[in-house]
Formats: sequence, C-alpha cells, structure tokens
Amino acid sequence: MPTLSASKLLKHNIISFFWIALGAFLAALSIRIFLLPNQLIDGGIVGISLILAQLYGKSYLSYFLILLNVPFIYLAYKYIRSTFVIHMLGAVLLFAGFLFLLEQVPPFDGEYLEIIVIGGAILGIGVGLIIRHGGCLDGTEILAIIINRRKGFTVGQVVLVINVFIFAAYGLIFYDWHIALGSLMTYIVAFKMIDIVIVGLDELKSVLIISSKPKEIGDVIMNELGLGLTIMHGRGGFTGDTREILFVIVERLDLAELKEIVLNEDPSAFMAIENLHEVVYGGQHTLPHKKKPRTAALQKATLPKEEG
Repeated sequence: MPTLSASKLLKHNIISFFWIALGAFLAALSIRIFLLPNQLIDGGIVGISLILAQLYGKSYLSYFLILLNVPFIYLAYKYIRSTFVIHMLGAVLLFAGFLFLLEQVPPFDGEYLEIIVIGGAILGIGVGLIIRHGGCLDGTEILAIIINRRKGFTVGQVVLVINVFIFAAYGLIFYDWHIALGSLMTYIVAFKMIDIVIVGLDELKSVLIISSKPKEIGDVIMNELGLGLTIMHGRGGFTGDTREILFVIVERLDLAELKEIVLNEDPSAFMAIENLHEVVYGGQHTLPHKKKPRTAALQKATLPKEEG
C-alpha cells in the first residue's frame, strides 16, 4: 500500500498548519473587531466563551476558550484519532494566541448589518480554512460526532440544538433578544461561508443516463464535451432487458448543454440528476479530450445518421 514519504508528509503538514494559522488569525480578527465590541456571539464553545467574556471580562476570552475546549480535546483523542487532536490543539492554541495579540486592535466602525455580514463572512472563512485542513475550533462538534456514532442523530442536528440553547441563553442572560437575533444572523452568514470554503463555489452534478443508444451518446459526451464517464450494466425491472447505463459528473454550467446533446441524440433518453457535495479523485485521472465548442457538439448530435 503506497504511503507518503517523510519529506512529502512534512511538506503536507507545514502547508496544513499554515492554512490553519491563517484561518485562526481571520477568526480571531473577526471576533475582536466585529463580534465582541458589538456584543455578538458565535455558536458552540466560541459562543460560550464570548458569553463568559461579556460577564467576567473581555481580557479572559482566550483563557475561557482554551479551558472549555480541553475536555473535548480529550474526547477527540479517545474517540476519533491522534492526528485530528494535533490539528485541533494547534488550531485552538493559535486562535487563543491571536485573540490575545489582537486585544488592542480598534473595533470596526460601521452599520449593524455591515458588522453582521462582514464579521460573519470573515469568521466563516477562517473556520472553513481550519476545517478544510483537518483542524477544529469548536469542541461541540466533537461531542456531536460521538453522539452521532452512539445515538444516530446527525452531527448537524446535534450542533443545531446546542447552538439554539446557546443563543437562547444569551438572550435570557442579558435580557436583550436583539443581540441574540443578531448573533444568530452572524452565525448563519459564517455557516454559509464555511460551506463555501470547504466545498467551493463550483456546483457538481451526477447524471445517470439510460438510453437505447449508449455508445453514440457516450462518444458525444467524451469526444465533443470532453467529459469522462462510467458505463454500468443494468437490467429493467419491468421488461428485464439488459442495457448500459452512463454515469457522468458535470459542472452546473455545463448541465444544460449535456441534457440538450443527449436528448438530440436520443429524444427518449432518461436522465436522473443529483447534486454532489464533493468529488475526490487521483491526480492521474485526465479527461480524454479538451472540450470542443458547443456548436460543434450540437451540430454533430443533430446530423442525420447515414443509412447502411
């Protein structure tokens, strides 16, 4: 089984920790200049730390963050894996360190909506970079993973319930539901930005194509559109007929072109289209051809077939 060499592994870890450090800096910057001066909080352990900092002093924020994450770092070591613990510990310490170093940075002066959107976006970018490169800032996600394994609830459900309690407690403690609602809006912006950083802006679709002309359609897809495909063998449940099924992964912007070409080749073709969260493939996989102009593909697909 192939493994990474020591030099490649070291390079990989250095690059990962660079991005984790950058993410920790951005997250700390957002907390210090956007959220904390405006009494806004995030979800999870960061949110609880911000509540305690509002109650007992903003200078203690870094200490609360480290202290509250210690039990979850232990849980991660016990139930997940040691490499994740190293990345998580590094991320938490860097985040706490940047929070301490940025304590004297002046707050952002802007409208409340600007603070929510910009602050939430910067926070989401920072946290997204950390998660994308194997780290974690929020111990509640560790708890959610453990509950998911033992009780069956999804990680998202557990995190959502925890955060609802945190935002509700914030509103009750300070008797101000406006800042609790503003914090929830900031969390939503950050959550969406985390998703964009981890998954990316490209939306991928998987397409299953069932047709009486699988070879012709496959040739057009590979040679004209420049897309790879997989041929699977299936059998009709009602007719019992065997046929080839084409599986294609396509970007959202190319989906309309793919559908048009397939239906031009076989108007009775059946297509099932699904959203893909992520596609991972080895570096040796390449497309068979570069994509040709759209008109060329359509013209070929609509040319009449020669007889005999």
